[in-house]
Amino acid sequence: MEAEQIIKRATECLQAEAKAVEALIPRLNADFLRAVDAIRNCKGKIVVTGVGKSGHVGSKIAATLASIGTPAFFLNPLDAYHGDLGMLSENDLVIAISYSGMTDELLRFLPLVQAKHIPIIAMSSNEDSLLARCADIHLNIAVEREADPLNLVPTSSTTATLALGDALACALIEAKHFQPTDFARLHPGGDLGKRLLAKVEDIMFTDNLPFLNPDTKLAEAIEIVTNGKLGIGIVIEKDALIGIITDGDIRRAMQRLGQSFFATPVSAIMSKSPKTISRSAKIVEAGEKMNHHSIHTLIVVDEPNDQMVNDKMVNPHVVGVIDSFSCLPGTRFYH
Repeated sequence: MEAEQIIKRATECLQAEAKAVEALIPRLNADFLRAVDAIRNCKGKIVVTGVGKSGHVGSKIAATLASIGTPAFFLNPLDAYHGDLGMLSENDLVIAISYSGMTDELLRFLPLVQAKHIPIIAMSSNEDSLLARCADIHLNIAVEREADPLNLVPTSSTTATLALGDALACALIEAKHFQPTDFARLHPGGDLGKRLLAKVEDIMFTDNLPFLNPDTKLAEAIEIVTNGKLGIGIVIEKDALIGIITDGDIRRAMQRLGQSFFATPVSAIMSKSPKTISRSAKIVEAGEKMNHHSIHTLIVVDEPNDQMVNDKMVNPHVVGVIDSFSCLPGTRFYH
């Protein structure tokens, strides 16, 4: 098969699946709203079920719902006949998926669900199917044709089903006012979870901090700042933070002071209002603060009494430094 024909066939596949997904938009109607409301108000678990490809898609939908704080799991109808029916309780809700709406194994399972008075949301292509008639709510996942050349392989139909499941999840995020911090609590092992839940003290720099005295001459300060590799010098007096100098401060002072630069004390050019953050603050707070003030570094301080004056802690004790790079997605934690 020629390469050009292969690309053409693949392009047609993607176009067909994109068309199938787009065709779902007009079907976001009262039934869809009822489905969102039913899932949102479910007091038990969301049980997603289906056979074959529909089952695989259903498993993903269940996982997505669980990831946004809606307890959900996938149940194979065949397993339900052999003991797993005990997983269902009367407060649950079932999402049953069958493109034809006539899958025998699924239809034989539904009377067992109805016997427990559990509501059913059906996802199928046929509003007159047995599955649709058994359900309390029906969501139409019909597609014009499958994406494969033979119009036989579940492609467009499974994509549409998966997309509608994602649409339910996204609508629930809106309805439940789900926040990034909620997502992070459910994904503590992921990068987002670490960024939103980890504290400043987990990633701050603590080694070889570039401490300076206010009387330190700039000639010596240059070496200390360079060795610190953070682009700043932390000015302390009696173990308390009183100021900060940056690479930029040093360059500007060198241009301005000329020959007197090297003998000038740090106190002459330091900023007396360095931005700080407590070691127990969340990393995301540090990133937001740096963005707000258009800076790249925050001094990390202890919080003996949480007293703040003009955005600074009273007599803060420096314990580390955090920079904007450390707060970026994908950055490795723990230096």
